[in-house]
Amino acid sequence: MDWLELLRPDAVFVWRNEEVKRRLHHYYSILKGSRPPKYRAVKRFEVEFNPQDALEELFEVHREASRAFEEFYSSIASGDVSLNNMKIPEESLLDLKITIVKKMMRECHLCEWRCGVDRTQGRRGACGLDSKVRVASAFLHMGEEAPLVPSGTIFFTGCSFKCVYCQNWDISTRPLNGVEVTAQDLAGISTELYLKGARNINYVGGNPDQQAHLIIESLKYMDVDVPLLWNTNMYMSAELLELLYDVVDIWLPDFKYGNNSCARRLSGVPRYFEVASRNHKYVCERGGDIIIRHLVLPNHVECCTKPVLKWISENCPRALVNIMEQYRPEHLVARYPEKWPEIARRPTVDEMQEAYGYADKLGICWRPVS
Repeated sequence: MDWLELLRPDAVFVWRNEEVKRRLHHYYSILKGSRPPKYRAVKRFEVEFNPQDALEELFEVHREASRAFEEFYSSIASGDVSLNNMKIPEESLLDLKITIVKKMMRECHLCEWRCGVDRTQGRRGACGLDSKVRVASAFLHMGEEAPLVPSGTIFFTGCSFKCVYCQNWDISTRPLNGVEVTAQDLAGISTELYLKGARNINYVGGNPDQQAHLIIESLKYMDVDVPLLWNTNMYMSAELLELLYDVVDIWLPDFKYGNNSCARRLSGVPRYFEVASRNHKYVCERGGDIIIRHLVLPNHVECCTKPVLKWISENCPRALVNIMEQYRPEHLVARYPEKWPEIARRPTVDEMQEAYGYADKLGICWRPVS
């Protein structure tokens, strides 16, 4: 891509970094064409189940099938099995996932608010959404981390967080913005982005967790060799994370806060650190490719940045970490700076250097993606 080398030369040169290729081995293998994205294998992995069974029983079937799928996909990744001549069965692991996630919507617990709302009947959950999914925009994003560019980003409306400094507040706080889509529509959008040159399909928002029912269903209607990327606040429920792990090829989660107090005050969510650390650990322990984002907030280096980086170094040592300096006062902080005076400015050079220096001290790999 000559044009890419002109626009984002780092997106080309980053793959000369052996450490990046090692840490993103699965994702890079898909880009090279040496293995298919996981979702294409999931939809060809046959599973017998009764859609009428209770959610708990379906999850038991899913956990057993997921373990077997891991071995199946390993044989594909090694080249021992090829998907080329494999037909899609009447009942697949993907169909099981679709059935489960739709049942979860009836007493919604896709995220850790666990609000229990029946979104299938038009009621709105803590995210402000019912079962309808709206896309605010979809395009080739040139501003993501170097290994991801150009990224086929699909921005959904609604969010489980209420960040007072949200830079996408126009779609996260206004869930009825955007265009309503079906699963077939979403598959078409994704395929078109791939054909335009996207290295990945980047589900983002807002936040994609609340749209998982339609995103997972859309995979029935696409079958192109593009890795799937989950760009999330990482506040999903443990159950949803189980469903997603088999289809997501690379994770791009936020790890915002080093404690619950800051999370409650600035994003309005309870139990943040327990949930975010649990979910990051799940992905890391299973060996998933992951780039963790941490946005450095002014006056929060000691209470948030350092604890987050320390936790990552101890629990996700293989992760790439984007230590982000992009914070600026937006949304409510821009309108009412007196309410949040400590974050009513950009981080200073000294604060960023302290964050970078601490990451170096911990041995975190951040330079290729920050």
